[in-house]
Amino acid sequence: MKKTLFLNPPSYEGFDGGAGSRYQARREVRSFWYPTWLAQPAALVPGSRLVDAPARGVSLEDVVSTAGEYELAVLHTSTPSFPADARVAEALKRRNPRLTIGFVGAHVAVSPEASLKASEAIDFVARAEFDYTILEVAQGRALETIDGLSFRAGDRIVHNRERASLENMDALPYVTDVYERDLVIEDYFIGYLLHPYLSLYTGRGCRSRCTFCLWPQTIGGHRYRTRSPENVIEEMRRARDMFPQVKEYFFDDDTFTDDGPRAEVIARGLGKLGLTWSCNAKAIVPYETLKILKANGLRLLLVGYETGSQKILNNIRKGTRVDVARRFTEDCRKLGIVIHGTFILGLPGETPDTIENTIRFANEINPHTIQVSLAAPYPGTELYGQAQANGWLVHDDHQLVGSDGVQVSSLAYPGLSHREIFEAVERFYRRFYFRPKKIAELTFEMARSPAMMKRRLREGAEFLRFLTAREDRV
Repeated sequence: MKKTLFLNPPSYEGFDGGAGSRYQARREVRSFWYPTWLAQPAALVPGSRLVDAPARGVSLEDVVSTAGEYELAVLHTSTPSFPADARVAEALKRRNPRLTIGFVGAHVAVSPEASLKASEAIDFVARAEFDYTILEVAQGRALETIDGLSFRAGDRIVHNRERASLENMDALPYVTDVYERDLVIEDYFIGYLLHPYLSLYTGRGCRSRCTFCLWPQTIGGHRYRTRSPENVIEEMRRARDMFPQVKEYFFDDDTFTDDGPRAEVIARGLGKLGLTWSCNAKAIVPYETLKILKANGLRLLLVGYETGSQKILNNIRKGTRVDVARRFTEDCRKLGIVIHGTFILGLPGETPDTIENTIRFANEINPHTIQVSLAAPYPGTELYGQAQANGWLVHDDHQLVGSDGVQVSSLAYPGLSHREIFEAVERFYRRFYFRPKKIAELTFEMARSPAMMKRRLREGAEFLRFLTAREDRV
């Protein structure tokens, strides 16, 4: 077995580009998701080590020094960070010329040949679902025999056949063992989750066909392949014992609530463990299911509303309705389930009027907190193909973030410029958070908890700095 380093490379200051982040960028407030997609193969490879450089604040110099001890390095990359990640690979190779370097992630999955041609320091890329692909590389198998691999062979680039999707999800070892071994969980912050939190997946893939969503279209696929409830509950029992300081567990499945009966079974098991937990959800979960989840420890749902325009929801094939989302939100409010609502500006069909309608919609349904993102046309998504075909792309170099790692506006439409879309994000945030009703709500939350007050004041200062700095970005 090759001595293997799994690396989330150093990048922009505060850049959350880890193998778990849905939008690779710096956030309004300091945020880091767990590098779960790297932790999973790390759990398969005996004796490996996972280094999450951005979250831990590890410098390039330290990473280069560490690489001298290893035979194989596996780096997670993304479209925004790929040029910087390639430079990291080159620095590692200069320090240790015998080091074999492979890249994983959605960017190289959809552009394996271009990725390998971009830098001679990259020896291979593992496409799509790469856990066992990386294990076989670490085992020393001949590269030409490994499914799902693209690699450099002298002057040629070879693409092996696709790897079959993993069906038995229970065969994967627990990522929490790697978290305990290699990570400092206090490094990971998400504004709407209790701190410290811990996140993981209970399944892969998403049945929805949202045109903008990266992971189902590049890595996970559109079938929801799940771990058994017993397997999930056992890992959570172990995690409770490993990490007594954790205040909340988050299930990062694209839509954990897609399989309602399974979610209810897992919830009842979590309730018996006495855990507080949260998950992703579409705004369509029935009231009776919500009631069972809430009774068994559910605290918060991360809900992708995206927009208040039914036409745009139809354009992106979200599979939800505005009226149903309103009812769902009211159901959650009745049950005491907190909602963090996410919205996207600049999706196909966006106009000044739809932006205004979405801001009004968000204020009306009033989730506890929100995140407003710019539509990001990632290569490999249907949205990217539409943007290319219709001339919506502002940049021709896959630019999704600026020089500081903050997301830029990449799309423009007839009658709606990329600058107007960009500027609407700040307007959205200000009109949502600076309402007397919302200020009173958050003030009351802080008054009940000195720890929450300290945290919200820090996040508020970061948020105001973010809004102020946006004036210089487009």
